[in-house]
Amino acid sequence: MHTLELPQISSKALFEHRGVFVTLKTLPQRELRGCIGFLQPGPKSQQKPLPLLEATQQAALNSALRDPRFPPLQAAELEQILVEVSVLTIPEALEVDDRKTLPSRIIIGKHGLIIEGEGWHRGLLLPQVAPEQDWDAEEFLNGCCRKAGLGKDCYLDQNTRIFVFQAQIFAEETVKGKIRERTF
Repeated sequence: MHTLELPQISSKALFEHRGVFVTLKTLPQRELRGCIGFLQPGPKSQQKPLPLLEATQQAALNSALRDPRFPPLQAAELEQILVEVSVLTIPEALEVDDRKTLPSRIIIGKHGLIIEGEGWHRGLLLPQVAPEQDWDAEEFLNGCCRKAGLGKDCYLDQNTRIFVFQAQIFAEETVKGKIRERTF
């Protein structure tokens, strides 16, 4: 198992229990090379919550080595990889009387989405995905439905649960270079 030694840090924020995703992108195309993270477990979960620092470390390793969509990252690739860290707010259920109005409740560039269907069907898209793909709110909902392994308009089904969250996004400008907060 791969591990990294955690630095000695005194910032209390890094020990909060927060959701986090680490995204890896290739240069110069900025194509996805890995993206894995953690939502912090709810009060009824048997999963142990992780401090942000530890969750970020695990998400980085998993993104590089265990994203099932890609082969493990090789050392030779490291000079062509940009790292982005998204620290998540607690997801909130998005409730509406008329499911057709859901797109009007999504703020592109601000909201991330989680869609949960029956059984294991669950999809999550970070807030930056919609602006990066040039999607409107309906396309964003459809994309999250597909990621959950459901039909593209599953969000219209009353049994589908929809959550929104926000993220503070930190991204490298260049490999091992300056880090900036991304906004849309």
